[in-house]
Amino acid sequence: MQIEAAAFASDLIGYDPLILGIGSGKSVTVDFTAFDGDPVAVSASAESWLLRLPCPSIALTATPLRLKGFDICVSSQAQAERVAAATAANPAASTVLVQALRVIEGLPLQAGLVVESLAFAALQQGHEFHDWLSRLPRLDSMPSSAQPDGPPVLVEREGDAMAIVLNRPATRNAIDVAMRDALFEAFSLACMGPDIARVDVRGAGDSFSIGGALGEFGQVASGASAHLIRTERLPARMLADHGHKFHFHLHGAVIGAGLEIAAFGGSITATPNTFMRLPEIGMGLIPGAGGCVSVTRRLGRQGAAWMIMTGARVSARTALRWGLIDRIEG
Repeated sequence: MQIEAAAFASDLIGYDPLILGIGSGKSVTVDFTAFDGDPVAVSASAESWLLRLPCPSIALTATPLRLKGFDICVSSQAQAERVAAATAANPAASTVLVQALRVIEGLPLQAGLVVESLAFAALQQGHEFHDWLSRLPRLDSMPSSAQPDGPPVLVEREGDAMAIVLNRPATRNAIDVAMRDALFEAFSLACMGPDIARVDVRGAGDSFSIGGALGEFGQVASGASAHLIRTERLPARMLADHGHKFHFHLHGAVIGAGLEIAAFGGSITATPNTFMRLPEIGMGLIPGAGGCVSVTRRLGRQGAAWMIMTGARVSARTALRWGLIDRIEG
């Protein structure tokens, strides 16, 4: 649904969204490109109405501008249509995403992780995720990789510094249960050691991490059980309180959980060949490894929503301009 800003400013926000036919599965675009009023004032007055919408809201402006209350702000019709198409393809995931981000924006990091996990658990039971799962190649039909050589995570201590290396180069450091648990243990050791002042995290091989191991998606049948596992074993839990002493060094592909974890870092560097992406909406999910919290803290709610909703591939140069990373090195 696209609404002219003049109509939006005059009387629409006086009505309940459902009365206007605005429900989940849709998106609302307010077009400010020809508006001769003050978009900032209009969006501020409509903030509470926008925040209770049961779907994503998009502000379309003539020049880049972040307007209060909206889930996403864009400056071209093509960008607005891209978000609307993502919503139409996965309406439940898109709606749950923006609702979760609205809440998370104002919460402490640990509370935000709980909201993210509960939202993720709800979508794990949904048909969009199960439709995506049904299209995945069967695990026994996927090419098998060689037996892993060594532990999934390497940890080395020297003085007050610790080095952590994701050590599954053959799978481009896909984060399976074994690596997740190893990262949780390594991060816990780094965080609970008061004499550890700096932690450097890298990935072995050609990429930092391509995210969650696809072969393990959907193995926990109960969303509630999966939420409880994340409550106990999510590596981001340790980073939420101690991320300031973690320094992530990214290269190659940094996708899904790989980026979600790294975005908690007090410092993030990347090589020029690095690219980043959050593909979860296309799976009928939202980021579930902490990304709704960590990426929002780096990009703001609207920037995070754009990156997650579109699944856009982001280069190191763009990530630096956005503030998703701090430096390009190498």
